[in-house]
Amino acid sequence: MKTKIQACIIDDEQDGRDYISLLLENEFPEIENTHQAASVEEAYIYLSKNSPDILFLDIQLKDGTAFDLLSKFREVDSKIIFITAFESFAIQAIKNGAADYLLKPIKKMEFIIAVNKVLESIRKNKNTVSPQSNKISLPTLQGFKLTDISEIIRCEADSSYTTFYFTDKTKIIVSKTLHEFEEQLSKYNFFRIHHKHLINLSHLKEYIKGKGGQVVMADHSVLDVSVRKKNDFLHRIGYLD
Repeated sequence: MKTKIQACIIDDEQDGRDYISLLLENEFPEIENTHQAASVEEAYIYLSKNSPDILFLDIQLKDGTAFDLLSKFREVDSKIIFITAFESFAIQAIKNGAADYLLKPIKKMEFIIAVNKVLESIRKNKNTVSPQSNKISLPTLQGFKLTDISEIIRCEADSSYTTFYFTDKTKIIVSKTLHEFEEQLSKYNFFRIHHKHLINLSHLKEYIKGKGGQVVMADHSVLDVSVRKKNDFLHRIGYLD
């Protein structure tokens, strides 16, 4: 039984493979870089016998294209993040089941956001985290609600209360401070960008520059980033090295 999420990097450039491998090592310790390949032939041999959770797949390889490789299989179960130097390949990548695609040269922040999106999808579909470890109990007037942490988009403070916003567009107000939840959720890819806002980075869609800046979340909310938190936040998402 796999204990880590497994990834395969397919790129005909050694520098490209090394860079992705380094990003995975530094930013996503839960992902195991299990294999690398430099050609359609090498990748085909590996994928014929293995099914990694994530494929980082360069579109142009030395002996063909990523689409040539995929055409050899009836179905590929892996989540595919296509990599290309040409934006014109984006539509074809989407038609071939892309979970996301990245343009070369790969930007660290875009890489982190893409991988977080794929990880969220994998965790929902494959139960890679034990049921107890990725749930949170939220007290209500009637009792409590047990909810998946991955379904929380953001938390907003209001004095001694905290409002939780979920992916299904519902919300819950809890009579606990945001600080209490910050300590509990920080290990699940949450970051406090402001004294009022704790966000799930897996649901981050955009950062808008400014004095502190703003973030756009999956529920289309636009939230301020405090000046004090700005640098730490940008480091966290990989915008600053």
